[in-house]
Amino acid sequence: MIQSQRNKYLETTVQTATPAQLLIMLCDGAIRFSRLAIEALKSKNYQEANSNLVKVQDIISEFSITLDRTSPLSDNLLRLYEYFTHRLMEANVKKSVEPAEEVLGYLVELKETWIQAAKQMNHTSAAGATYA
Repeated sequence: MIQSQRNKYLETTVQTATPAQLLIMLCDGAIRFSRLAIEALKSKNYQEANSNLVKVQDIISEFSITLDRTSPLSDNLLRLYEYFTHRLMEANVKKSVEPAEEVLGYLVELKETWIQAAKQMNHTSAAGATYA
C-alpha cells in the first residue's frame, strides 16, 4: 500500500517537473547509482556493480539523446558524456573504483551547475514577469 502511494507520488512528480527539474532528478539518480556501484566494486560484488554502472550509463545516454544540438555548448557536453561512458565502461571491465569515482565527482559538479542554471533561469523569468 505505502509502496503504491510512493510510486504514484514519484510518477506525479516526474510528470509535473520542468525540464530543468527532470535533468536534476536524472543527475541525482546517476549520482546514487554511481555511489552504489563504487560500494559494490569495493566489496567485490561485481554483479551489483555492473547493474549500477549500466544504470548510470543509461542515464548519461539519456543526457546525450535529449541534448539540444543547437546549443553552443552541445558539442562539449556530448564529448563530456562520451568520456563519462568510456570511464564507466572502464570501471566495469577492469573492476576498478577509480574511473567510477572520477565520473561521480563530475556528476556532482554537473548537478550543481544545472541547479545554478535553473535558479538563474527562474530568476530571469521572474524578473521578466515583474516588468512585463
